[in-house]
Amino acid sequence: MAQWIQLQQLDSKYLEQVDQLYDDSFPMDIRQYLSKWIESIDWDNVAVQDSLATVRFHDLLAQLDDQHSRFALENNFLLQHNIRKIKRNLQDRFQEDPVHMAMIISRNLKEEQKILENAKSIETNEESSPSNMVVEKLKLDNKVKEMKNKVQETDQHIKSLEDLQDDHDFKFNSLKNREHEINGVAQKELEHEKMLIGKMVFELKFRREEVVQQLAEVLNIIEVVQNDLISEELPEWKHRQQIACIGGSPNACLDQLQNWFTAVAECLQQLRQQLKKLQELEQKYTYERDPITQQKGFLEGRTLTLFRTLIEHSLVVERQPCMPTHPQRPMVLKTQVQFTVKLRFLVKLQEFNYQLKVKAVFDKDVTEKKGFRKFNILGTNTKIMNMEECNGSLAAEFRHLQLKEQKVAGNRTNEGPLIVTEELHAICFESVLSQSGLDIKLETISLPIVVISNVSQLPSGWASILWYNMLTTEPKNLKFFLSPPSATWSQLSKVLSWQFSSVTKRGLSAEQLDMLADKLLGAKAARNPEGLIPWNKFCKSVSEKSFPFWLWIEGILDLIKRHLLSLWNDGCIVGFVSKEREKAMLTDKCPGTFLLRFSESSREGAITFTWVDHDVNYKPVFHAVEPYTKKELTAVSLPDIIRKYKVMAAENIPENPLRFLYPNIPKDKAFGKFYARAEASEPMDVESPFVSGYMKTELISISEVPPSQLHDNMMPMSPEVYGELSQIVSTTQIDEVTRDLHEDYTMYAE
Repeated sequence: MAQWIQLQQLDSKYLEQVDQLYDDSFPMDIRQYLSKWIESIDWDNVAVQDSLATVRFHDLLAQLDDQHSRFALENNFLLQHNIRKIKRNLQDRFQEDPVHMAMIISRNLKEEQKILENAKSIETNEESSPSNMVVEKLKLDNKVKEMKNKVQETDQHIKSLEDLQDDHDFKFNSLKNREHEINGVAQKELEHEKMLIGKMVFELKFRREEVVQQLAEVLNIIEVVQNDLISEELPEWKHRQQIACIGGSPNACLDQLQNWFTAVAECLQQLRQQLKKLQELEQKYTYERDPITQQKGFLEGRTLTLFRTLIEHSLVVERQPCMPTHPQRPMVLKTQVQFTVKLRFLVKLQEFNYQLKVKAVFDKDVTEKKGFRKFNILGTNTKIMNMEECNGSLAAEFRHLQLKEQKVAGNRTNEGPLIVTEELHAICFESVLSQSGLDIKLETISLPIVVISNVSQLPSGWASILWYNMLTTEPKNLKFFLSPPSATWSQLSKVLSWQFSSVTKRGLSAEQLDMLADKLLGAKAARNPEGLIPWNKFCKSVSEKSFPFWLWIEGILDLIKRHLLSLWNDGCIVGFVSKEREKAMLTDKCPGTFLLRFSESSREGAITFTWVDHDVNYKPVFHAVEPYTKKELTAVSLPDIIRKYKVMAAENIPENPLRFLYPNIPKDKAFGKFYARAEASEPMDVESPFVSGYMKTELISISEVPPSQLHDNMMPMSPEVYGELSQIVSTTQIDEVTRDLHEDYTMYAE
């Protein structure tokens, strides 16, 4: 079933997460109309090839033209208009940078897949028992419903009180007008009416006390709900956002939180109107110890305090600062490069539309940062918040901001206490809400950002972002790296796995993480989940000859994204495995069984393969080829290298020793689909070796080894044949049989 169809069948809470992936830069309309075509393209591959990205960009525009034609046949003018508008926006945004569009689509498809997987896993768990989080959300939902019901009940009671007071006023005034009547009958009626009015006064006082008490109770309920939102739900969402920013679950949707905030604001606004109505009733009629007179000041003050507090916490950074060219590396900004950031106001009331003007300020109120660099924000740094067309939220998106360093006298590097990629900065957003005589100052702050001046600093800057968001939730702790805390292995292992799952379909397995734990903690301490890893060990070089652990991981990630994505997603790459573990895995395998692992000696990222062979005594012998870097893999893909790899020694025929991908998958079965394209693209006419006047060539990896390492019995042999021979002949006979086979093969080749 198509991914987009599967997503549409999910519950609303997951659809809200999908909604967060799409905005004006790439509207959800395109995803809907062109879902089949979008899912048929390998966008990961497109995102790393400028020429292919240009082709796909124009293909997409052509698809939109086709869709426009369909709407024209249906005489659907509105949808025709929307398609034309979408096409113009895409051309304005991506005409000069189609790779950026491909990166957005690639990222969104991966995030959709994560949402699907998350939904399936959560639903599976919920079938057995609901999670604590779900239970807590249900409790809060019930509290909000109770709050809204109580406000409505109070509203009805105030209306009933108003009707009773109107009835009392009418009868009281009528009685005053008839008091001049002196006949006996009329006098008796007057006395009766006075008695009725007296009862009404008694009931009026009782109703007023009841309404005032109900208002106080409603405020208690609102305060409880609001405290839950501000002290628990909002910080929890901010923490989820931190996790999502560094590659974790994308469960950072704001819609539910917005609904709760808006419900509380609506109730408080309704209470303010109810208090005005009580004040009007008091002006018409009051008496000694009138509960309205006694309590209105307190109730009004409490209502305004709650309303002000709610509003002050309603401005949030929905999407953290991010360069569009690096969507998976938010909060690392390069000078002179545009970045985007999006704000949302969680109280979605129509009267606030176009009422909030937000200004971005860099490093506001940051003091005692001697030696830290200072920056100016360039571009449009003020925005008016308005209701978005796509989801109706009250939002403002800054799309064209840039940072420029303030040049100061002296050498900053000598003065600063930290290196560039450890300096943390923040962008503050300010606004003022003027409403019903209230002026409420609003302020929110981005997560700490790292500002780089060269793209080569991006990996180290991202390491700082990972470390900070993994270990703290305090957004104003900009001196964090003056004394960075250590991370436990249980914390770091999750984050490392997220780095892979955020750009591929696979995170790191327990076995792969074990190898990394050995590398960071040592074999003895690796099994301790609470083992501590200092910041310097993660991101600094231990010696001049070594390189940082993180830069090694980053090099491997880049290698996977550029050259090994399909192999990694299919599970063909063991990747992280120690040499000792590698030998243990291959020892009892058939000769020619090999595995793929990442080199530990290459800073830029490299991959190698190791295969097992047997010596004349049938003891396992292990061979590892020199690692392949991006340079080699750019020329020839790894599947083609494996297919055509040869081992050559004196007096031996070159042969491919690689036969089975670990644990026992025939090589062509494991990699056939990856080099099928190359085979299909070869010329069909094989009679002539010349093509356009040139002799056809191909790149083949060949390893030269001493004859002692390439013995007689290295003839290719299936495990079935090898097994049958071993059952019917002795070891000596096997040597004779394989030697005869080798001689026959030599004669045939000659």
